[in-house]
Amino acid sequence: MRMRWVCVLMLVMVGLVAAADRTERVQFAKGTTSSVVKGTIQGYDGVQYVVGANAGQTLTVRLKTSNGANLFNVWEPGKTPGKDEALFAGATGGNEAKIQLPTGGDYVVQVYLMRSVARRGTPVNYSLTIAVLP
Repeated sequence: MRMRWVCVLMLVMVGLVAAADRTERVQFAKGTTSSVVKGTIQGYDGVQYVVGANAGQTLTVRLKTSNGANLFNVWEPGKTPGKDEALFAGATGGNEAKIQLPTGGDYVVQVYLMRSVARRGTPVNYSLTIAVLP
């Protein structure tokens, strides 16, 4: 019986590690203020896009997706997804954000799937346009 609980615990831990977000830094081509990233997410995996910006600039994010359960959130520097409240929450704000930035630093744009789709393991394609304007 004890061995069974150890196996269950190990499976849960493997599932938590497998569901970790991957992180990518967004780079703008020289002379531009925006970048488009495309990807596919599946299950509970997500992607965290990190973009540097200054206080007073405007961050715009637009998500085009093949599934309405594919959303994004934005966190300000020093805030952590899963621990802190998002600066912008796609679940209530929709697929477009235009944010006057309160502080300078690295902002995190996290793309994820709502649980209803994530638990099915359905792959979802998306295109994310991120811009930082003066």
